[in-house]
Amino acid sequence: RQQFSFPSIFIYGHTSSGKTYVMQTLLNTLQLPHVFVNCVEYFTSRLLLEEILIQLQSCSSETEQTSHVPCDTFNDFVRLFKQAVASQELQDQTLYIVLDRAEQLREMEANILPAFLRLQELTDRNVTVVLLSEIVWELFRPNTGCFEPFTLYFPDYSIGHLQKILSQNHPPEYSADFYAAYINILLGVFYMVCRDLKELQHLAALNFSKYCEPVVRGEANERDTRKLWKNIEPHLKKAMQTVYLREISSSQWERLQHDDGEPGQLKGLSAHTHVELPYYSKFLLIAAYIASYNPVRTDKRFFLKHHGKIRKTNFMKKHEKTSNHLLGPKPFPLDRLLAILYSIVDNRIAPTANIFSQITSLVTLQLLAMVGHNDQLDGPRYKCAVSLDFIRAIAR
Repeated sequence: RQQFSFPSIFIYGHTSSGKTYVMQTLLNTLQLPHVFVNCVEYFTSRLLLEEILIQLQSCSSETEQTSHVPCDTFNDFVRLFKQAVASQELQDQTLYIVLDRAEQLREMEANILPAFLRLQELTDRNVTVVLLSEIVWELFRPNTGCFEPFTLYFPDYSIGHLQKILSQNHPPEYSADFYAAYINILLGVFYMVCRDLKELQHLAALNFSKYCEPVVRGEANERDTRKLWKNIEPHLKKAMQTVYLREISSSQWERLQHDDGEPGQLKGLSAHTHVELPYYSKFLLIAAYIASYNPVRTDKRFFLKHHGKIRKTNFMKKHEKTSNHLLGPKPFPLDRLLAILYSIVDNRIAPTANIFSQITSLVTLQLLAMVGHNDQLDGPRYKCAVSLDFIRAIAR
């Protein structure tokens, strides 16, 4: 505790990879003096600096939380920080300031991020600033240069890790093996399109009652995996249409499952269907859906008049029996999207700035998801983020 630590640490990784939980558990278990602030909640520099000082004043268990002290500039913060450390008698211990969702610092004044990285030098105190973010450090680094933090990467959970974590939430009325088999089926469907632990926990809780129905009715036991899978398959297919979107609440989803209806039958389920799109945006979205759910090898058969004779091998016939909707949308390059667009629109279209701006608008509206990087080696790649019902609605 008495040794000086590294001035700043940058921890990054995708959402739901355990960054915040690990830091909170580590600091609380070791009982280290710390300040934990979410930069989304305190979205201005003044709110952020004042919240750090408020938590610092109540860092000692003997001291009750006091009212905040006005702090307009970082110079004021350095002065008040030294006073707070002295009053809490923390000079001989490393104080940790953890800034969660640190990417919000880029929206604040230009001096905030470099100053936090050099806070140990500016205050001459034993303090370490920990930045937690979902984006890489290269997107943080200022153009003028700054102190380079120690970077640490939190990798995504593997399918084995997700299996272990999700299996711990099994209901007490069912065996652990039965729930683990259900999680295995769930991950087999959603793992390729969703790695978010929170979203997977939500999906597991919503669909477990349907998985148990044959057991509850006495039509199958816990080891009849084939019957259980046939019962849950159509409901997982419906859930695939609303991954990440959260278009309905849990109570609405349970009512939909009970009524055994289609998602479009529920009022307010798809808010996207009420969005009025420009003319070419509708065709772009239809082309994106075709590119996401159809293999590349089918483009010639669908969109060329004289495509020649196509042999259907046994492998192709077997492969086509698998529903692509269970596998989720596949990424496609921009060139393929435009090629399909030119094929399905009657009149000729020039690749103008208007077309590209409409693609950007679809990404902004979250109707189209960009999953690649726009550089010289690998152009942007996209995935369609809407359901078949939405495509049918705009096609009509």
